Amino acid sequence: MASTVANGQLSRRQWSRFAAAVLLTCSLCSCAVAQRQESDASRLRETAAVVEEVKAFEKSLGIEPTAALSQTTQNAPALSMLWFWMQRMGTLALRKPVDIRMAIGFSTLKEQLRLEQVYRVDGYSVYYRQGNEFADPRSIATVGFAEEGMVRRVKVILHEDLHGDKNFDLPWDIEESIVTPLGSLAAVEFFKHKGDIENLRRALASVDEEREFSRQLNDLAKEAKRLFETEPLEQAKHKILDSIGSYAIYSRQFRRQIAGQNPSTVLEAKLSHDLAYYRYFDTIAALSEKAPDLRTLIEDLKNLPGDAGFETLEKYLQDLNSRYSARQR
Repeated sequence: MASTVANGQLSRRQWSRFAAAVLLTCSLCSCAVAQRQESDASRLRETAAVVEEVKAFEKSLGIEPTAALSQTTQNAPALSMLWFWMQRMGTLALRKPVDIRMAIGFSTLKEQLRLEQVYRVDGYSVYYRQGNEFADPRSIATVGFAEEGMVRRVKVILHEDLHGDKNFDLPWDIEESIVTPLGSLAAVEFFKHKGDIENLRRALASVDEEREFSRQLNDLAKEAKRLFETEPLEQAKHKILDSIGSYAIYSRQFRRQIAGQNPSTVLEAKLSHDLAYYRYFDTIAALSEKAPDLRTLIEDLKNLPGDAGFETLEKYLQDLNSRYSARQR
């Protein structure tokens, strides 16, 4: 009997210790969750202040702010986008738009929408991308966005606002090719305005890298076009994928952005997507060095005809180059 009681007492002591350990663990977990929530809230408040400051600055460059990214997940529901680009196999969107472009909105964060894979679409190369930031009032600042580096956040805010119809209302491929370099160049001006030397250095380095990315992409696209026209499809794709490694900056971004996708399947669509964003980046950045100031360049580019195509844009950029060069003499 004594033994039974002793065993019972030991069992109760062990249970008490176990219960105490569980309570302590729960308490620590609750503290960790509370700390994480407060940290996220702090990041969102800081990012909201950055968004407000950038949008106020935009006006000095002649950029009309939009409502995109003006709210955060603290006061608005999340919305993310899934974009698809499809390009006929063996072709690139060099002198015309990407063959098929589509977007799907989801009432959740991209981090909560994990795609397993995109199955092959007969006859087409397919590239997809997910994002929480886009040119729409329903695009709000998320914790993921708040955790990005300052230069990245400022560039995104400027980029999405430049898409506002009061700034540019052009065919998608043409508008992206203008908005992308202008967003990066405007970020440089923002950090100059703030006197933020460290982020100015990063923004300038980013522009230099994007200019080299643009040059490498255009060289690669020319080589890819030649191979598609002279080699059997699969052999051409194999050679193009091998040659990407020769373009260090482009290769790094290509591999990072297609993570989880098949390189051979995405090739034509990814190159065509990148051309839409970066085909004229180096050209427009070079123009900014000749223009009286960035505001002038932005205002001049706003005068592009609303139905401008590649030939119209290229001629317009050449005319601006001649005009700015004449002023420098």
